[in-house]
Amino acid sequence: MPLQVQQIAEGSTAQRLGLRVGSTLVSIDGNPLHDALDYQFYTAAEHFVLTVCEDGVQRQVEVTKPEYEPFGCDFKTYLGDEKHSCDNHCMFCFIDQLPPGMRAPLYFKDDDERLSFLYGNYITMTNLSDEEVERIVKMHISPIFISVHTTNPALRVRMMANKRAAETLRYLDVFAKGGIEMNCQIVLCRGINDGNELRRTLDDLLALRPQVGSIAVVPAGVTAYRDKLFKLEAYDAETAAEALAIMEEYSHRCRKTYGRSIVYPSDEWYLTAGRPIPPADFYDEFAQLEDGVGMWRRYHDTFLEELARPRRLVIPRKLDVVTGTLAAPLIAQMAQAVGRRYPGVRVFVHPIENRFFGGNVSVAGLVTATDIIDQCKGRLHSRVLAVPQVMLQDEGDRFLDDITLPQLGEALGCQAVSIPTDGAGCCRAYLGTRVLKAARAAQT
Repeated sequence: MPLQVQQIAEGSTAQRLGLRVGSTLVSIDGNPLHDALDYQFYTAAEHFVLTVCEDGVQRQVEVTKPEYEPFGCDFKTYLGDEKHSCDNHCMFCFIDQLPPGMRAPLYFKDDDERLSFLYGNYITMTNLSDEEVERIVKMHISPIFISVHTTNPALRVRMMANKRAAETLRYLDVFAKGGIEMNCQIVLCRGINDGNELRRTLDDLLALRPQVGSIAVVPAGVTAYRDKLFKLEAYDAETAAEALAIMEEYSHRCRKTYGRSIVYPSDEWYLTAGRPIPPADFYDEFAQLEDGVGMWRRYHDTFLEELARPRRLVIPRKLDVVTGTLAAPLIAQMAQAVGRRYPGVRVFVHPIENRFFGGNVSVAGLVTATDIIDQCKGRLHSRVLAVPQVMLQDEGDRFLDDITLPQLGEALGCQAVSIPTDGAGCCRAYLGTRVLKAARAAQT
């Protein structure tokens, strides 16, 4: 649908040409404007003809401006229209197994190629039309992030419960031929798409090199809320090691052939299998960091680098920190490193078991205030509780269970503060004035 202008930037070309709030942008050089991607792509030009509709009357505006300078229009949403929702019913979908009673936006499943390009969200391609695929290639929307899971057509239909899951696999070839870079994801389900099926998928994706830039492999998350859903079995140490052996085989082969790993197991595989995390050079430029790939290594190395920096004065203090059970050994290791370098700084780490979600959920980003309160009440060693920002939603103040940071502090009788999730930022928070100020406030 055409784009309706909600705001015009002061001093912009749009303002100079007399556009106003409420105007509808219909097309540019005859190309229909469906959303913000169309708008950004076509308004990047130095010269174009814009068709505008005002009060039911269309007019054409000849535009001349510096190339790539913003035209100056904003819309109701950052996409210009509503997000595209997911049409799949994947056997491993995490949203389908969320507890009831959470905030409504958390239950929305997006599957939007524009969000893939803008924010690195994964798409399954099942709700793409041939026209949208052509647009991606024409506009060179790259890179895009694609949830593949398997290249076996029949198995993909079974896993995603969508007949289009098979036929849309052909879009991988279209994107590759169109020069679109693809970062792929495989959610591995025990006994379903691992083993030889995983080998097939990796072989098929690597055949699309160099357009397939990276392949992240993550285990399916299993919560306690899987009533009437496909029965999934979580990976244990033995089965995680078996899956990891295949991934590493391909990673090592890729490094010999292409000079980079390309196939990247998420950190959970190593932690579940009881294996050491690879060194930083294994992850190349950390292309899939947001998918939990290399996060542990990046945190570890940047924390210790920051800790080694000389400091004039570090005031002794005590600090409590919460984290998920998966990251707890790493956080405890870093806390010990702080104590060795600065004996006056004592950091107490509280691994929080995720009872809210249940199942095998153990990552820090899904820890709720409810579980923190239940497991930390009466057990804190200081007046300050540090909470990683990754646990907080809604601009850094609210947990998934809708409890705010101040409410957490009130329930525990302490000052609850958020700290950066990255290693260097976390180290500075342990040693710097941000936490110190919070501690002083709590003591007055």
